[in-house]
Amino acid sequence: MAQTYAPEVAGLGTTPSTAANGGVQGGRLRRFRATVTFASQAAGDTVVLARVPAGHTFAYGIVNNSASFGASATVAIGPSSASGKYRTAAVLTTTGPVLIGNYTAADDVPLTAEETVLLTVAVAALPSSGSAVIDLYFSAP
Repeated sequence: MAQTYAPEVAGLGTTPSTAANGGVQGGRLRRFRATVTFASQAAGDTVVLARVPAGHTFAYGIVNNSASFGASATVAIGPSSASGKYRTAAVLTTTGPVLIGNYTAADDVPLTAEETVLLTVAVAALPSSGSAVIDLYFSAP
């Protein structure tokens, strides 16, 4: 039977073998937490959630909200250059913990530069009351 190697551990199949990137194999998972207080933020508004250092690789995120973000308000999570990098703009009407993360971000290489992660209100305003705790998890050596 043929044996292949995942890209993260491709160096294990070479001679001499090389170690995997510590940011994605055996790295430490680090949490970046932000609490967002709903205050009728308008469409187009942003909330800074975190500054993630270079060398970190996105794993996943969790949004835990006390109230709906609103029936028509859509929110995206990502840097200003790619506002939906970690969560594509969509409504979030349920409460309680919701797992987030786009495959296209999870399969990325480690960040080459520090990244400021924003919550962008894309359509309609957020409610006037309630809050959300947003945890973003990245691995790093």
